[in-house]
This record gives sequence, C-alpha cells and structure tokens, in this order.
Amino acid sequence: MKKKYVIVQKPNLVLWVWFVSFILAKLFSKYILFDLVAFGAIFTWAWLEIFDGVNNFRKGLGIFVMIFILVSRMV
Repeated sequence: MKKKYVIVQKPNLVLWVWFVSFILAKLFSKYILFDLVAFGAIFTWAWLEIFDGVNNFRKGLGIFVMIFILVSRMV
C-alpha cells in the first residue's frame, strides 16, 4: 500500500486568525492585543499539529514552529 503524505493544505481558521492578527500587530505596534492574539493563534496551531497532525512531517513542523515561537519570545 502506498502512503499519502499531506504537505500542503488549505489553511484552517487558526492560521487565518494568526495571519490577520500578525499583520495588524505589525501595522499597529502600540496595541499589544494584536500581538497576544497572534501568539495565541500560532501557539494553538503548533499544539494541534504536534498532537493531531496527519503525518510526521506536519508533527515535525508543529514542533519546529513551537520551538521557534518560544525561543523568539525569550530573546
């Protein structure tokens, strides 16, 4: 049997929320709310990919994004 690997798929609602709030956070940097929403959305997306990802690539991508966002917050 041949395995199918999903690498690209249509973005879900969490990624759309992250994208819009990320752009708004960059445009209106004095409002911390947009930055908090963007962080929460990308954190949620990474968490869901780690534990509910459709394959190992997506789980690895979730781990990579989770590490990246946490390290970038520490610096």
